[in-house]
Amino acid sequence: MLTRRSFLANAACTMAAARLYARGKSKVQVALDIPRDATGPHLPIDFVGLSYEVQQLAEPSFFSAQNSGLIREFKALSSTGVLRLGGNTSEFAYWKPEPHSPEPEHPHVREVVGEPKAHYYAVTVEAVRNLAEFLRATDWTCVYGIGMGTNISVRAAEEAVFVAETLGDRLQYFQIGNEADLFDRHLRDPKTWSARTYLQEWLTLARAIAARVPAAQFGMPDVAGAVSWLTEIADQWPSIQAPPRVITLTHHYYFGGPATNPEVNIPNLLKPATMQKVQITANIATAAAGKMGARVRMTEGNTCYRGGKPGVSDVFAAALWSADYSLLLASNDYSGVNLHGGTGKSVANSVGGSLPGDALLEAKGETPEQIGAHPHPFYTPIGTFGSDYVLEPVAYGLKFAGSFSGATLLKTEFLTKLLDTGVNATAYAAKLPAGHTSVIILNKDAAADLDVELNFGRDARGVVQTETLHAPALDSREAHITASTKTESLKQGKCSVAVSHATGVRITVS
Repeated sequence: MLTRRSFLANAACTMAAARLYARGKSKVQVALDIPRDATGPHLPIDFVGLSYEVQQLAEPSFFSAQNSGLIREFKALSSTGVLRLGGNTSEFAYWKPEPHSPEPEHPHVREVVGEPKAHYYAVTVEAVRNLAEFLRATDWTCVYGIGMGTNISVRAAEEAVFVAETLGDRLQYFQIGNEADLFDRHLRDPKTWSARTYLQEWLTLARAIAARVPAAQFGMPDVAGAVSWLTEIADQWPSIQAPPRVITLTHHYYFGGPATNPEVNIPNLLKPATMQKVQITANIATAAAGKMGARVRMTEGNTCYRGGKPGVSDVFAAALWSADYSLLLASNDYSGVNLHGGTGKSVANSVGGSLPGDALLEAKGETPEQIGAHPHPFYTPIGTFGSDYVLEPVAYGLKFAGSFSGATLLKTEFLTKLLDTGVNATAYAAKLPAGHTSVIILNKDAAADLDVELNFGRDARGVVQTETLHAPALDSREAHITASTKTESLKQGKCSVAVSHATGVRITVS
């Protein structure tokens, strides 16, 4: 029997052979049996999340109750999500408790091309109070990032006290440090920096916070790519005396980058081998989390690092990617996914001052008006255009996957049958809180259509709800979710659904 892990071990070779079969057919038929028992992982109701740079707090009106446009799009994405504040700029933020508090002295850091410049940002009382109001208005909670790179214990604890008191139950946990596995590039001595030295430094800051905020909970280590750090930390954890309460292990993920890399393209983004690498990371992360009695959350990620790539990150292909990526992590018992975004200014500052995608568009001869029609950064789930905010395609994929929030996944052999067809497609099934069964099928294939017969295993007459994630083409700068409802008889418990190429379909039977 071919399981998910054995599939991911040989997917690339098998798909190459099976694709020859699929290309000769305009429509491929497949039957999928839906299990009755919900024995898979449970998705928290707040599985959906967004990630922003801490520098956004330097503009207190951004996350505030007055920013109705942003509140509208947060609520459109998810009724109960998680906002993560962190990013590279968090390492250059400092706590400013009073309007006239002097800026502290900062340590010298190395200037490295491509890394954020040592430009410091104040996080103020006003910004945190406004953030609390924004979270109440959206009904979201927050993972709050406190810097490690240029911070000291006293300031970290003072900031944590005020944040905990102000956010209250809207605060999920503190995250100390961002992508510490990359500190050896400019923030720490590369000769001595390691997971072990990171952990000792992290413990100093976390214990200072816990001493002032006894109920404090933490996520860690928020690595950029060195998931081996999670294993090292989990192995060291039993030897730590009275450790701070860590409830989540965290890491980041970007498919590739930067924008100038020709390997960052739609075919590579959507091919099965991409998810194979994701599965390998998930295996390592969940094993480490299990040792510590925690869960895993992907707290920052997207299609292409350093701001995204126009024509890949801001088009419909990104929607299919984010839906599949999110559900794959859900099937590995992740507690959630936070896609990174924000304003062009904040993300540009976080990656050295400019977005590589802009240079790419200029080289292609696009006018300033054409360049301005793209969201900045290019991968942001919520685009900012003047005073307006717009859900971008990648957000629609996250929203589509988020329809399973609060549900329990069903363990299936969908991948086996879909792989055998030669069509680049995945599928997931879940039992919703109301007891209904729902199936999401993602046809990422650029050419082949699917005819899917879903077998629910019993005769019934019920309401069948269908939602379709679609756009005119994979490279369309748009995405849509269209819903329809009908009552029909399920003869022998079977229901047929057509899933066109480059389309996602969700079927819910009640």
